[in-house]
Amino acid sequence: MKNYVKKYYKFLIGLTPQRNLVYGFLLYNVIGALLLCLPFSRKGDVSFIDTLFTSTSAISTTGLMTVGLTDQFTVFGQFVIMLLFQIGGIGYMTFTTYILLNTSHHTAKWRERILNAAFAIPKTIQLRPFLKSVIIFTILFEIVGTILFYIGFADQEWGFWERLWNSIFHSVSAFCTAGFSLFNSGFVDFVDDGLINFTVSFLAIAGSLGFIIFSDFYLKFARKKHEVSYTSKLILSGFLILLSLGTVAMYFTEPSIMILEGKTRFYASFFQSMTAMTTVGFNTIDNGVMILPVTMITILLMYIGASPSGTSGGLKITTLVATVAYLRSKLKNCKDFLFFNTKIPSGRVDAAVSTFIFYLIVSFFGVLLLTFSEADTLDRIAFEVLSALGTVGLSMGITGGLTFFGKSVIICLMFIGRLGVLTFGLAISRAYVPDEQEAEEEEDIAV
Repeated sequence: MKNYVKKYYKFLIGLTPQRNLVYGFLLYNVIGALLLCLPFSRKGDVSFIDTLFTSTSAISTTGLMTVGLTDQFTVFGQFVIMLLFQIGGIGYMTFTTYILLNTSHHTAKWRERILNAAFAIPKTIQLRPFLKSVIIFTILFEIVGTILFYIGFADQEWGFWERLWNSIFHSVSAFCTAGFSLFNSGFVDFVDDGLINFTVSFLAIAGSLGFIIFSDFYLKFARKKHEVSYTSKLILSGFLILLSLGTVAMYFTEPSIMILEGKTRFYASFFQSMTAMTTVGFNTIDNGVMILPVTMITILLMYIGASPSGTSGGLKITTLVATVAYLRSKLKNCKDFLFFNTKIPSGRVDAAVSTFIFYLIVSFFGVLLLTFSEADTLDRIAFEVLSALGTVGLSMGITGGLTFFGKSVIICLMFIGRLGVLTFGLAISRAYVPDEQEAEEEEDIAV
């Protein structure tokens, strides 16, 4: 047994960081699927493809479901799903390395490379305190979320334990931007509930922006001499601008929102913009009735996503900015890549452009494949594909009716989306950039 462990350890060390991420998430995915296949995890017969779909959706923090969560899975099954999207949300290497650091008090260099491939960790940040802070940050926000949800669910006719379980489950799901809900209609019944809307938004925004952004601004207020990094400013300003534009567009154009009155109309428009931008995947209106322009706006927000150091999916704001800087440079025939007079390192721009192109290619082929197997309109299929690839979890109602082939395609898209299209591309190739070539100055834009 010891020899097998040594061989497996050598096998992992021999892999690139990107391939380690692929194998790691794949292992967690398979274990999750097997646990959900256990008789005491299910209430009835659930096919293996649906079980695998659920496990992949959970570990990728997507939230798409082909079967009813509460209808088909027991409390134990729901706990397994929650554990999967908790691990997927904070990153399986964050979870594993944190345990190893607290048991062996050291970590191998290859694990550090994997974490740097999985997260946009600045070179100045030390691994041990960073991981500890991420875990504390996660637990703190999820506890606060649980308390707020518990207060918000006071009107529900539940006993103590049911109310507590609903609060814990939705708090973890919101912070990890997983989009899993114990309500079959999502949060549609809470469209006019200010506290529930605030709690979901608070957790999703905190999770999608990530610990690095929060700590950067916290240090600015705690220590007057601390300067907020350009990357943090860029992510937060870009996030607020896109969120505001999405809210305004939905407030004045979406009929299903315009019929709502007073503050409920604002709640709905803000929530729908927020849920797409943070890729949390909850909804307070029926996505299936949205008009085509609003559907396109939602797709755009899902496509972009939020911060590279958070739990959200999508292309990421920094990747979009670096791609825009590349286009501007080429159109003006400039040597440097500038964005608001700030130079972006060429290595970051190359990675961003590669990600942008790969994302478009994967999206196109995902839509193409589903048009062969699914009898639905192009906009609904495109919405499903971008939701899966962006690990959003929003749907226009076609997920449950997907064919076996369609489910398989969405599974692949969710898996690729969680890893990141560039990471996945590097994993299936032999390309790997050595550490000394990866090092960039502190103000680099992470992609």
